[in-house]
Amino acid sequence: MPDTSLIDQINAILPQTQCRQCSFQGCKPYALAIASGAADINQCPPGGNEGIVALALLLGVNPKPLNPEFGQHKAKRVAFIIEQDCIGCVKCIAACPVDAILGAAKFMHTVIASECTGCELCIAPCPVDCIVLLPTAPIANGTKQYELAHHAKQRYEARSLRIELEVTEKAERAKQKRAALEQMKLASRL
Repeated sequence: MPDTSLIDQINAILPQTQCRQCSFQGCKPYALAIASGAADINQCPPGGNEGIVALALLLGVNPKPLNPEFGQHKAKRVAFIIEQDCIGCVKCIAACPVDAILGAAKFMHTVIASECTGCELCIAPCPVDCIVLLPTAPIANGTKQYELAHHAKQRYEARSLRIELEVTEKAERAKQKRAALEQMKLASRL
C-alpha cells in the first residue's frame, strides 16, 4: 500500500471533476492507482498537460502526452438543463458527484453552475437529452484552479459521506424491521 501522504499529494493535483474518464471511480481512486503503479500519470483529460506535468514533477518522472484512449482535454464547461425539456426524472441528480443539481421528482431541475465540475456524468442518464454543456465564465481574479478543485473535492466528500450514512441508516431500518417481524412471528406461535 503506497504512502497516504503521496496519495493525498497526487489527489491534490487532480482537478476533482470525479468524471471517471481515467477509468477509475473518481480522483482519489485514480491517485491511489498512480501511487501504487497501477495507472499512468496521463489518464486525466480534465487535468490536461498541466496536470500531467505537475504529476511528473511530484513523482520525479518524465511528462508524457495525454493518452487519447481516455479522452481529450477540453476547456472547462458546466452542465445546463433545458428547462422546457426537463421531465423531473431525478436521474441527473443521482449521477452528479458534487450535488450541483437541484430539483424534485416530476419538477424541473437546475444546475448550480458555480458548483458544477463539468464531469458530464449527468448527460447519459437523462432520458430526454435536456442537458447540454456550456463554456464557463473565466475564473475570477485571485481564484486559483486548485481552490476550485479543493472546493469540488469537499463537495464530493460531503456527498459521499451523506450517501454512506443513508446506506447505513437504511440497513439499520431493515435490520430493525426484520427483528420486529421475527418477534411478531414468535408471538403468534405462543
